[in-house]
Amino acid sequence: MAIITLTTDFGIKDHFVGALKGSIYKELADAKIVDISHGIGPFNIQECAYVLSNAYKSFPDGTIHIVGVDAEPTIENQHIAVFLDGHYFITANNGVIGLLTSEINPEKVVHINIPNPVHGSFPVMDVFVQVACHIARGGTLEVVGKPFDQLKELKDFLPSVTDNGKKINGSVIYIDNYGNVVTNIKKKFFEAYRKGREFELNARTTKIKQIHNKYSDIINFDLEKSSRRGAGDILALFNSSEYIELAIYKSDLNTVGGASTLLGLDYRDTITVNFL
Repeated sequence: MAIITLTTDFGIKDHFVGALKGSIYKELADAKIVDISHGIGPFNIQECAYVLSNAYKSFPDGTIHIVGVDAEPTIENQHIAVFLDGHYFITANNGVIGLLTSEINPEKVVHINIPNPVHGSFPVMDVFVQVACHIARGGTLEVVGKPFDQLKELKDFLPSVTDNGKKINGSVIYIDNYGNVVTNIKKKFFEAYRKGREFELNARTTKIKQIHNKYSDIINFDLEKSSRRGAGDILALFNSSEYIELAIYKSDLNTVGGASTLLGLDYRDTITVNFL
């Protein structure tokens, strides 16, 4: 039996997650359900895409991913099922898949059109669960709907380059549990425009001139402990997903604070890189 994952902005206070799982088990008693996250910010498409893109690759091929963020269908927010990178995604055409396909082309996309759909306020349970269980039983996307070629792209969520290649304009796309700030600037994009030049990363009034590969790289172990940089110091690094991330070394939001609070940064705030 294929694994079915859940990524939603439902939170855990209400009944939605429990009802969603119950409806899957009602269809498939031996289903394997994995929660990726139910803490996505309400209707936060970019945060959803970031979390999902970093999680799905750890699952085996054939895994089915239900995406319950901004899922109410409209003529501009169609329900779609996608086969991408060996995985199935069931979602609304709200830009999540468009952000995932910025680097990987989907093999198949269909506009969901199941018989006698329930037109209620909980489409993730009423529609997405039916599609997921159909696929889990070995069903094909051709049965679910017709080919679809109008994936929504959210280009305003991508970094831009100005000043004749001398400046990258990025933004905050995610703030993690440690208060670390993830930007939308990937290492490959950064290096393509850097061309060996020195640079200055600007986050409000903070300027950083070095990007590390791991958090502990800020420590010079050749120095005495009293002279080293360490816990509480700001750094930039390429995180495990190769995005530029701003962090406070060994941050704790309850004590020293995190990069988001100490730098005053929030979702979609601007981050720039100036090449010198």
